Amino acid sequence: MSLGKRILELRKKQNISQEQLAKKLGTKGPAIGRYERDVAKPSIDTAIKIASILGVSLDYLVGNTNMELDSKTLTRIMEVQNLPSDIKDKVFYLIDVTIRDAKAQKAYAS
Repeated sequence: MSLGKRILELRKKQNISQEQLAKKLGTKGPAIGRYERDVAKPSIDTAIKIASILGVSLDYLVGNTNMELDSKTLTRIMEVQNLPSDIKDKVFYLIDVTIRDAKAQKAYAS
């Protein structure tokens, strides 16, 4: 999916108008329209601001990944990354157990 289509999809999903997004960026609505139609590409600084406003990673916004991680999830991942190794291992163990249990529940429910 193109950058413009991602911006449009995320903006609509969050019920933000082009004018509202433009105001937060310090520009005008027609600029957002040009981005969404892929007529113009935002600068890297503007793309970073758009990703931040829309609450997604820059990688998701530009199409490097299809995994839409919200800013809360990204913050948590960064916090876990900064933990000591022994605590990080415990956190990942709990995550793995939770995922395994959720998959088992889903399989048995079918």
